[in-house]
Amino acid sequence: MKEIKNISRSRAQESSAAIERLYITMRHLFNRGFYKPMGVSGETLREALLELRPEIYGSIAEEKVELNGLLYVIERLPVGIEECRYINLTSDEGYSKSHFQAIVPPKRRRNCYRIDEEQMNVEITRGRSDIYDILTHLTFIFIESHKIKDRVLIDEEGRISRDWQKLEQAALQNKKLSQIEKEKAISHAANVLGRTFVEVLDIYDSFGTKEKPDRFLHVIYWLGKLAIEEVVDNNKRTITFSPILRERLGHHIHGEIWATNIKEVLKENNLMGRPIHIISANMHSVMNSIFATHVLGSKFKGKSDFDIFEELSRQGAHDVRDKVEEFAVKHGMISLPDQSGTNIDVQIFNTSKIDWIKSAFPNAKIGKDNPVIIVMDYAFGEQAYETIDELLKPYKNGKDKILLNVESVSIMGKAGILEGGKGDIMIPNAHINEGTADNYFFENELTAEMLEGNGIPVFAGPMITVLGTSLQNKDLLKFFHESTWSVIGLEMEGAYYQKAIQSASKIRKSINPNVKVRYAYYASDNPLETGSTLASGGLGTTGVKPTYLITIKILEQIFNVK
Repeated sequence: MKEIKNISRSRAQESSAAIERLYITMRHLFNRGFYKPMGVSGETLREALLELRPEIYGSIAEEKVELNGLLYVIERLPVGIEECRYINLTSDEGYSKSHFQAIVPPKRRRNCYRIDEEQMNVEITRGRSDIYDILTHLTFIFIESHKIKDRVLIDEEGRISRDWQKLEQAALQNKKLSQIEKEKAISHAANVLGRTFVEVLDIYDSFGTKEKPDRFLHVIYWLGKLAIEEVVDNNKRTITFSPILRERLGHHIHGEIWATNIKEVLKENNLMGRPIHIISANMHSVMNSIFATHVLGSKFKGKSDFDIFEELSRQGAHDVRDKVEEFAVKHGMISLPDQSGTNIDVQIFNTSKIDWIKSAFPNAKIGKDNPVIIVMDYAFGEQAYETIDELLKPYKNGKDKILLNVESVSIMGKAGILEGGKGDIMIPNAHINEGTADNYFFENELTAEMLEGNGIPVFAGPMITVLGTSLQNKDLLKFFHESTWSVIGLEMEGAYYQKAIQSASKIRKSINPNVKVRYAYYASDNPLETGSTLASGGLGTTGVKPTYLITIKILEQIFNVK
């Protein structure tokens, strides 16, 4: 009889299985309608996250509290959520028409509403990826809250340590703490968190806001307080999903409204029959690349174009930005702030109104047809499929269906890089969808050679589309990078964009079957390098040059500039 080998799983395989469990569990909990994150129903989610140990959550599996990961998450959740025992995920259900003030997290565009002292409603209008994002972030902060509880709760009757009592006194003060009071509070907080005084001091101000400079203490106190009450009073935190959200999710409701709005503006401006180029980018790089040099050239004499772009990207540079926008509106740009709930703003450029001599592309050869450029802001995860799928569908005008003459779709975005550093450029030739066997190979109109020679390293190869940046760990990423997949980076939308483009062009025939595609990303982080993950801070001005370099290369192809 043949001897059965003892097969042990690698960390990459364990991580892959943990991501699959997280994915399935989150969908199950959503279908169920509610769960208690720190109760039995949330156990699978907690265990899978602890087994995965994503890079972004740092020391999640250790006893000490993870500070950089906590800051990353808090910036993506509404102010005050740490105080709430009940978190209700809803669709757009009309709260904007009520007295409730929308709370928008600084680093994630989603409307949230504080219903009362105990409840926070979070609007989900960007699809399932938004739910995965929130649930993993909430699971992380609840795990961290129980670490705080473990360090301050002396017994089951609710007696607490002196450090916690002193932290509570400081956190509940309504006035700004003096330097001495702040340092005393940090000393107590450091003991509670299992961190050194200097570690807490270094991150303390990053949590602060103008209204609440000492918010760090407030966040730690409320996380710990609710965790203590979960154990002492059995008063568990609960996450619910509204019936309307469960009914609407996956039906492209917001995406359809968004796409219809764009098509109606095209029709109103007699642009429907023109060649159309769609670009997914931010709301400034295309506009600035075309007009900024002409508008601001005299103001910044002797400076390079990239110096001007850097100045435009600076915080507080509203005056110069407004000048460029004002000029752009007079020369063919139509601005469409989002009203559909997708949180994706749009700009439409009618190239027939551009005075090319007053642009950065005086040699543009656009022919008689004068193409139209539709610039859409970044989608979020699966939302990329919903929006592009709806945009590429024919426009229904009564009984008639008008096909859009889409000549190209260009995607520029931020991504994690697996070989290189922040600000480097990645040119993919395929997108691999994590957790499935789906993979999308395409002919990219952009090549690495086009972007080389500009002082920025450029990498070419396949990229992986992940369920969420907060679900990645080194072992899994090393496998994708070092195995025959030879993956160069990771992002969240590529496979969804390509799935929609392929189905529209090759199967449904709603757009040109030979539509051109362009994908290029610049690196926001390297999750394989400690200290270079997303939780280690933003790009600053490092992202300006690659952003504009990619944008200009896309526009040169659209404008036939050799």
